[in-house]
Amino acid sequence: MEITKAEYLISSPNVELCPKPDRPEYAFIGRSNVGKSSLINMITGQSKLAKTSNSPGKTQMINHFMINKSFYFVDLPGYGFAKVSQSQRAKWEKMISNYLQQRTNLMTVFVLIDSRHEPQNLDLEFLRKLGAWGIPFNIIFTKADKVTQREASKNAKWFIEAMKKEWEYIPRAFMTSAVKFLGRKDILAFIEETNEAFTMPEKE
Repeated sequence: MEITKAEYLISSPNVELCPKPDRPEYAFIGRSNVGKSSLINMITGQSKLAKTSNSPGKTQMINHFMINKSFYFVDLPGYGFAKVSQSQRAKWEKMISNYLQQRTNLMTVFVLIDSRHEPQNLDLEFLRKLGAWGIPFNIIFTKADKVTQREASKNAKWFIEAMKKEWEYIPRAFMTSAVKFLGRKDILAFIEETNEAFTMPEKE
């Protein structure tokens, strides 16, 4: 699959204001400053589609992008460190949890993990939440160009090993670099395959 058209659609402060759940949707989330926007830009081939920033906490709402007029990408606020107040952080967490648990067309959550670091409890804890909510997810290791291939692979392996202590099933993981376009074809192939499994959510 190739992306021929990608456009910003809407930023929503809560799940109720998101677009109709009438097509497959893929959410991207990770620690603040893990490279979500850069990854979305790399996958879509549009360098300025999602706004990037060097300062954590740039993404503050549920940002929808229409891809090929047939499915959605969603850029979610990062979890963990961000220079915001406790009340603002709590507001974000509620917004994110409501979105993840209520969005009926969500095919998978791509959880972004920084390949430069050893397993972090913050990331593992977030995966536990997804598991408790019964939400499907996949792992995307980011910033592989910032370290040696060996180091990125080692950290990814350690993270998967940490998951195996708690999870019976380990989802598919992708190694990526927004600079070198590493992992793009594999992610697009996975999305194309997953799109085929989409069925319209039943109306309540």
